[in-house]
Amino acid sequence: MNGAAYIASIIATGRLHGIGIGSPIADADQAFRSTWIDDLDEANQSLRRDYGLVELYFDGPDWTVVGGSVELHRLATVDGLAEEWQKDEGVEFSEYLPWSEVETALAQLPDAPDLTVDHRQSGYVEYRAQALRVSALVVDSHEERDDWPGHGDVFSVALG
Repeated sequence: MNGAAYIASIIATGRLHGIGIGSPIADADQAFRSTWIDDLDEANQSLRRDYGLVELYFDGPDWTVVGGSVELHRLATVDGLAEEWQKDEGVEFSEYLPWSEVETALAQLPDAPDLTVDHRQSGYVEYRAQALRVSALVVDSHEERDDWPGHGDVFSVALG
């Protein structure tokens, strides 16, 4: 699957690799083949699991998903991340993902949600599927691509 189709599926379903708000940590263990780093807070109440491109957030004591994100901006700065994600998870990304490609992929889905557009965050436009609790941040500044996505590129996608 290509990156635009993957991101469109997240926006249309509110699920990231089959994982959604309320999913148990065991489901995440089965969904991803990538290695991860766990970051447990000092009170052992919340956990951030970082898979490199994806982060999932869990609340204890039952360790259920309360949020997640696809950190697409990392593709331009972390050498080998795109190749690793394709090998481990079967999703092909390039360094940058234009929002226009995601819009095209969303238009091909029969149940694509209506998106609200929010310009309140300086330098970004947020496209949000409110009912699904998912949003995409797209670079709205006039910056050119370099170590970060440029104008019109997806910066990140978030659940929650």
